[in-house]
Amino acid sequence: MSAFVDETVIEIYSGAGGNGAVTFRREKYAPRGGPDGGDGGKGGDVIFIVRRNLKTLSHIKAQRVFKAKDGEPGRKKRCHGKNGADSVIEVSPGTLVKDFYSGGLLLDLTKEGESCVFLKGGKGGKGNWHFATSTNQAPRFAQKGEIGKHRKLLLELNLIADIGLIGLPNAGKSTLLSVLTSARPEIAAYPFTTKIPNLGVIKYYNNDIIVADIPGIIRNASKGAGLGIRFLKHVSRTFFLAFLIDLSDDAFLVAGPVLEKELKDFSGQLMDKPRCIIGTKMDITGTGQRLDELKALYRNDTVIGISAVTRRGLEELITLFAARISSGRESPGEA
Repeated sequence: MSAFVDETVIEIYSGAGGNGAVTFRREKYAPRGGPDGGDGGKGGDVIFIVRRNLKTLSHIKAQRVFKAKDGEPGRKKRCHGKNGADSVIEVSPGTLVKDFYSGGLLLDLTKEGESCVFLKGGKGGKGNWHFATSTNQAPRFAQKGEIGKHRKLLLELNLIADIGLIGLPNAGKSTLLSVLTSARPEIAAYPFTTKIPNLGVIKYYNNDIIVADIPGIIRNASKGAGLGIRFLKHVSRTFFLAFLIDLSDDAFLVAGPVLEKELKDFSGQLMDKPRCIIGTKMDITGTGQRLDELKALYRNDTVIGISAVTRRGLEELITLFAARISSGRESPGEA
């Protein structure tokens, strides 16, 4: 499996236009025919296109330099030179295209199949037949093709998901993702098993619900502690947040406020997203009473107790996810 890459720097070049041709018609009955040099072909464009099946920028980082082809020069008998082939860069939904030097945002690519001609290729030059006049019937010059363009860019990926699973390390996010979806994240009983965001899809009737497992958040994550802000940014594109709290942890009542503070410090807008509270590991003795305490703490939120081992509460959770995402898609401005 390719490594997860959510930032990379690339250089792109559009193709140069082909030069116009300087040729003259030479036929059996016209040994001194007029100019017939063809136009040069257009240089290839650099095009970004969004592909839903891509979840990382690793394939782009491996290449780094993208060059469209130059247009071919014109030919005799007014034949047009062949246009240069485009350079097509396929990216994941949620890719931001920024200027490398200024950091300014140039493109925000989010929708499957969305495409954008970012750098246009140079125009082909005109052949010498265009320049024939009554006083110069045999021009021995043609127009050169336009040169291609060059840009250096920073690409950043902010994963787009319907549901974002948020929690302290070892809260059970990866386990929940694995039982709800087709994803197979690494799972183990120690903190920071998840080093990269994982995506999975819940199949619910005719709908797909995309779920993102965000690596564990700790105190001062918004300032770079632990896995830091590198992965907090992936929360920004999720519609609905699910706060996972490990009920087997004696400090379970502290987890929620820690998560809230780190999200708020990173971006106050994150706290405006719709959410629910999930108490995990309900298969462990004593967690029932702790779930009641959690519900008392979050009276204004939907609180669900689950066990990924016994599958307790999972149907209720999926139904909640589906209802909230359906509501959000009907009212996209809510997020």
